[in-house]
Amino acid sequence: MTDLQLSLLAISGTLVVGVVAFNKWQEYKAKKTVENAFDDGQDDVLLNPDLPADVTQRHEPVFADENIPVTRPAEPVLTDSVESELAAEVNEDAKTVSVEKELPVDELIDCVIPLEFDTPVRGEKILAEIADLKYVGKKPVHFIGQTHSGERDVIAIGGAYTTLFAGIQMVSRSGALNELEYSEFVMKLRAIADNLNAHPDIPDMNSVISHARELHQFVAEHDAQLSVNVAATGAAWALNTLIAALEKMGFDQRPDGRLMMPDGDGGSLFTLSTNVGVSEALTSRLTLLLDVPCVAPSRDGFGAMAACARSLATRLGGTVVDDGNQPISKAALDEIAGQVNEFYAAMAEAQIPAGSVRAQRLFS
Repeated sequence: MTDLQLSLLAISGTLVVGVVAFNKWQEYKAKKTVENAFDDGQDDVLLNPDLPADVTQRHEPVFADENIPVTRPAEPVLTDSVESELAAEVNEDAKTVSVEKELPVDELIDCVIPLEFDTPVRGEKILAEIADLKYVGKKPVHFIGQTHSGERDVIAIGGAYTTLFAGIQMVSRSGALNELEYSEFVMKLRAIADNLNAHPDIPDMNSVISHARELHQFVAEHDAQLSVNVAATGAAWALNTLIAALEKMGFDQRPDGRLMMPDGDGGSLFTLSTNVGVSEALTSRLTLLLDVPCVAPSRDGFGAMAACARSLATRLGGTVVDDGNQPISKAALDEIAGQVNEFYAAMAEAQIPAGSVRAQRLFS
């Protein structure tokens, strides 16, 4: 090699080493940024599950004039007769709850077709016939039975039923029930009815499809998903360190890479996305997303999500922004919260309360 070639080789090697060192330094700074953000001793009521129970406990608001002293009534003395009356009320309430339990076949959102038997049919025989009919296209199908006493419930082994009710969900986020799906559903039900010696009462197709389209219009108008973002104002954040910190705070990571904040009952309050692939080491933007119709108003999903975004922005040295990268003030978030409450009221008026089984089925 000539001296020139050796010099060029040495310079190239130096540049490569410099680039690698710079990238390592950037990753180190990003990691330290996240570590410092989540290791500052601040207690976050929303995100920190390790706080004492009395700190994290939710307190219900009280509407009262602060200047008026609040006196508590004396504790009532329970006599035997009063205790008996209370016990009777509790038992009556329990009966009411059992009657009003939600069944998998819902006449508001399902097209329900009854199949009446000449004589009661055992549950195990019915289950064997309906085992393969769980979906028609992408529309789920469910069954319940009615006993001789008139009680409706899911089909169970050992039970005896005078009527079988088959329901196909008329709407989901993928669309409304169409003529082809309805025809296939009816055809399969007729085969089940023949095998069970049942008499199906098939509703008019045009009426069913019209109802499905009306329900789909409601779903389209109320399919609201709200998001807020936390954007880095300086260096990007180290992804591995950030995810570990978020998981420690209570987020659960999903297979698709999103992190979910549990609602405490096995559901999702809101989700968080890092907006980068699993192979990336850094991120400069986090997106929090609330599926509004699927979260009950009592959980205050938007308030919890907004509080989480503000906390992350403070800890990470970022800014809460909208999808257009414009800063969102607390006043703007409060205004959106008011609109969310109006949305919840509209859903409740339509007998599809947000967060209910009915809503979660429709908005799936």
